[in-house]
Amino acid sequence: MAASVGLCTRRIFRVFYTNVYLSASAVWPGSVHGRAPHTTRSLSQEAGDRSTHFGFETVQEEEKAKRVYQVFENVAQKYDVMNDAMSLGVHRLWKDILLHAMNPQPGARLLDVAGGTGDIAFRFLEYIKSQEDKMRKREARSMQTPSWQDISTNYLNEQGEEPKESTAVVCDINKEMLKVGKQKADSMGIVSGLSWVAGDAEELPFGDDEFDIYTIAFGIRNVTHIEQALQEAHRVLKPGGRFMCLEFSKVSNPLLSTIYDTYSFQVIPVLGEVIAGDWKSYQYLVESIRKFPDQEDFKGMIEDAGFYCVSFHNLTGGIVALHSGFKL
Repeated sequence: MAASVGLCTRRIFRVFYTNVYLSASAVWPGSVHGRAPHTTRSLSQEAGDRSTHFGFETVQEEEKAKRVYQVFENVAQKYDVMNDAMSLGVHRLWKDILLHAMNPQPGARLLDVAGGTGDIAFRFLEYIKSQEDKMRKREARSMQTPSWQDISTNYLNEQGEEPKESTAVVCDINKEMLKVGKQKADSMGIVSGLSWVAGDAEELPFGDDEFDIYTIAFGIRNVTHIEQALQEAHRVLKPGGRFMCLEFSKVSNPLLSTIYDTYSFQVIPVLGEVIAGDWKSYQYLVESIRKFPDQEDFKGMIEDAGFYCVSFHNLTGGIVALHSGFKL
């Protein structure tokens, strides 16, 4: 019965959103969102010139994929240290905000794409453990002076199936990043519920409707075809599943924007040279942020991929944005 109600609800939402978007499409013919369809490819690409950007450079698509791989292969060992240095530790707060907004419940299955060193997956498993601890404490308190309803509920739970284990799958195209993540997991003693998969965000090695939550933190701007990565995210999520993305974005405050640009271009590459011995990789990372779509444009791209109830929340004045959407 519950499944039938859920199916009907999803169908109602699909019909509602389809009718709304189709009625709005008169503004921009060919767009189901009532606006010009977003594209990251130029006319020259349609004519056969498959070029894209690598930071501020224009390169062939195949070359970008290879160069991005090389960047993260080079910085893998110092990646976490550099994250702390570049953000002054604030990246930890951004990731904590992501987890609290996600609020995963026991039994949830997470796919963290471009999650090489495991920061999101570790937080996810820790959050789930805290939720399970809270549930056990509530059950213990209720059983101290149980009512007949508590006894009945407890009996039914004992007769039912065992609760499903929460799992986190870290998927990253870069094997060096995965290697660092596995080493961190071993040092932290994290074994249960965690797996590591080498895979491309544009062609995920998973079946349809497999995951409850899809996350990608500071990784999607490095993907060659962002639209394809978003479509893959939609494909692997279960109906009702949630897409969540943390990414650097556009700062609206002029003063903060000036300070941020100066820090980004004058300080971060120097930190990269001093800490990781790699100026060029961090120069690319800074430039790639400026080439990424702003909050509204990226929101539109998420909607174009088929997600609903899409929203974003600016963090630290828009330096970072947390995007969210649901698959109905």
